[in-house]
Amino acid sequence: MDKIINYDNLRYFAYTNADLINGEVKGIVLDFQGLGFSLMYNEHTEDGISDAQNGIIHIVPYYNPWSWMNKQTVNYIDEIVDVLIDHFKLSDDVKIVASGGSMGGMCALIYTYYAKRTPIKCVTNCPVCDMVYHYTERPDLPRTIYSAFGSYEGTLDEALRSQSPLHLAENMPDIEYVHFHCTADSAVNYEKHGVVFSDKMKECGKNYKFITVPDREHCSLGEFYREYFAVIRAEMV
Repeated sequence: MDKIINYDNLRYFAYTNADLINGEVKGIVLDFQGLGFSLMYNEHTEDGISDAQNGIIHIVPYYNPWSWMNKQTVNYIDEIVDVLIDHFKLSDDVKIVASGGSMGGMCALIYTYYAKRTPIKCVTNCPVCDMVYHYTERPDLPRTIYSAFGSYEGTLDEALRSQSPLHLAENMPDIEYVHFHCTADSAVNYEKHGVVFSDKMKECGKNYKFITVPDREHCSLGEFYREYFAVIRAEMV
């Protein structure tokens, strides 16, 4: 199929703050959302307004709420980024930061791995890191994961490993990673995902910073860590 997204129809496929940008564009922040997210924004978000003031294009892609950053979704994000790079006449080495929480955190990591243009940084909040384990972690997950990967060649296990940050750790790009994870997370287990993946990334020599958020539930960073997350995400090194 021919690509159909352009700057005029972009609002149907993603939220962006592009119309707020004045002057030099310093970079792009991709803000990936969690499982089941299906909102469309009619007004600018606080992050979008703040980033625009700093010359940063903020993008919330409206991908399939059960996408798990499958192959089609990687292409979808690349197409959105292409449209904005073309509109602003940016170079191909424009600085991109991938970010997100929960499934969105996993999407940030997997997009970083497969993206047409490798981000310079990946910032995540309680991300799913072990897709093989996560398939068994909660009863609501198998249907969503099969929906995303059921058309892949080979076995389900092979498909999950191809989309699992833990199983791709050795070959993850050599960029900066910052991972926040809440210790009381009952949706994406702190030990099974956060600790294991952090240890693996550091074992592989990656620039990986693991920030433990004590005694809080899934993606609930609290005011201090939420502001810290936002600052790190918006920094264009």
